[in-house]
Amino acid sequence: MRHLHGLTIIMAALLFENVTIDQTASAEDDPRRPAAISTEHVPRIPDALWDRQVSYLNTRAAGFRGWAPNGSGILIQTRFGNTSQLHRVYQPGGRREQVTFFEEPANGQFLPGTIDGTLLISMATGGNERYQVYISESVGEAELLTDGKSRNLLGPVRDDGLFCLIASNERNGKDTDLYIADPNRPGSRELLFQTDSEYWIPEDWSRDGSKVLIRQYVSINECYPALLDVGSQKKVDIPIPGGGPSAFGQMAFSNDGESAFLSCDSDTEFRHLARVDLSSMEYTWLSRDIPWDVEEIAVAPPGRFLPADNLLAFTINEDGASGLYLLLGDKSRRVELPMGIVTSLEFSPEGTQLGFTLSRPNLPSDAYSLRLADGELTRWTYSELGGLEESALVEPDIVRFKTFDDREIPALYFCPDAASSDRPVPVVINIHGGPESQARPSFDSLTQFQVAELGFAVLRPNVRGSRGYGKSYLLLDNGPKREDSVRDIGALLDWVEQQPELDASRVAVYGGSYGGYMVLASLTHFSDRLRCGVDIVGIASFKTFLENTSAYRRDLRRAEYGDERTPEMREVFARIDPIHNAQKISTSLLVAHGENDPRVPFSEAEQIAPKVRSNGQSVWTAYADNEGHGFARKENRDYIRAVITMFLMQHLGPRK
Repeated sequence: MRHLHGLTIIMAALLFENVTIDQTASAEDDPRRPAAISTEHVPRIPDALWDRQVSYLNTRAAGFRGWAPNGSGILIQTRFGNTSQLHRVYQPGGRREQVTFFEEPANGQFLPGTIDGTLLISMATGGNERYQVYISESVGEAELLTDGKSRNLLGPVRDDGLFCLIASNERNGKDTDLYIADPNRPGSRELLFQTDSEYWIPEDWSRDGSKVLIRQYVSINECYPALLDVGSQKKVDIPIPGGGPSAFGQMAFSNDGESAFLSCDSDTEFRHLARVDLSSMEYTWLSRDIPWDVEEIAVAPPGRFLPADNLLAFTINEDGASGLYLLLGDKSRRVELPMGIVTSLEFSPEGTQLGFTLSRPNLPSDAYSLRLADGELTRWTYSELGGLEESALVEPDIVRFKTFDDREIPALYFCPDAASSDRPVPVVINIHGGPESQARPSFDSLTQFQVAELGFAVLRPNVRGSRGYGKSYLLLDNGPKREDSVRDIGALLDWVEQQPELDASRVAVYGGSYGGYMVLASLTHFSDRLRCGVDIVGIASFKTFLENTSAYRRDLRRAEYGDERTPEMREVFARIDPIHNAQKISTSLLVAHGENDPRVPFSEAEQIAPKVRSNGQSVWTAYADNEGHGFARKENRDYIRAVITMFLMQHLGPRK
């Protein structure tokens, strides 16, 4: 086997035997439980279990956040303390110099046009997602540019660094307007574009500063692009080919500002790359020969190549993994990279290199660059594996299983090498959120621990409604069709029964956010086929979720789930909501939630846990008063992961 210390299935069984979970030892007395987390019915974490997890908990990742304007290295986001912060790296493989030191996770970018490393920083408090924008001209200091109360998203920054765009709901807490701000004059925000119950996203700023590309987001299947004149504040709609609702992804100006590059799925299943002439509004398609979604787009600055040539980099979502392409004129070439996910594309200021983040399924994310002259790939960061050996980490296979309507559902399949018909292994079905998200081959230390140390198989399905497989697939679970995706989990349980190396009598479901709903719904339908469920920040009732989620996102979610104000959808939700079917859950449940969650309110957890307990089932709860939609602080995340592991070990233990 490739696993650490040559661990076999037999040794995994020994781990279960050596870890004694004392149900009488309360987590309230556990020194490893952070003060911010309150628990109920959670036992104290055994020392042997904690010690076994330490290496996996201490893996680290780095994300590329941009090139220094003066050419002196790059900016990355990584974590050395309790939260992720910004760091400078001056040369490939060089030391990481921390430049932000906040209690909260900090993200951001260099301010263009500066030579001293001035930063624009984005940060929220306690997971509330009310992001504020700051300017930092020296290490450890930051000055607030926004109001300190509303939700503010940093948008495009003009090439000279004199102005930036901020999308903010400060006017009424619901509508997201676009503002221009001068980073050198805090409080200088001026309204550029006021919305009216619409959600507009600023995408790019032309190099001459006169125009902005913006995109109205209605749903993942319906967007409307437009061109906004900065001086007159006049909006000109970019027409949609074919006229019908279409999805649009990232948008970017050509160097001369006369064209826009964008991705669109008009008249096709996938979002293809196109060039739009902004005078005639005519489309020229550039990637119709690639039958997958285009995701990220970046245009190289003028310099090495003539502005009219517009060297582009773009990524595609190819069955979950990223393909990276370079396009010059009408000729494209694929860049060969290891299997993984490519994000945060940005060309260097002189236009000779492309920077990006690469996350592989068996390695944490790191920052890379590609030299355009000869295609040389350079790794800038070497994120720590916590003492693990790279050869110990597992890559998934992509499998497909038939579901109730004869569709094939894709899934990532992580399986211990020693699993066999003689020793079938337990299974964790890990269901993604969104619901328009996608299980993709990126690094997850919890999955690696479950496979390598516990000997579990992990399946991460992309049930109907997942992105990446065409717009028709995305629409298959909308509104009243919601439970069809749950039926896909039933089909996956059928597939598990057919695999001789898997033990269909020991299966758990795990998921976060919408994936948490899928866990609860699966338990209401398939309790007799499941041992337990883990619900992280999950939806227990679509009705109360839609009523209580943050105002700015309520209509966006209604477009996907249905409008709870209509009699038809109220009837559907009354029928399918887990809170109304909790009496059918006859398995154990773990519920974890952040009390400041602005997306799926904490009240969802407070509803479901007592309902399932009233069935006489064991329910563990872990709630953090300094977290939101997930667990961003390392001490909280480590503890929650240990609780999840302890819970799964108890219910998926050795074969009897």
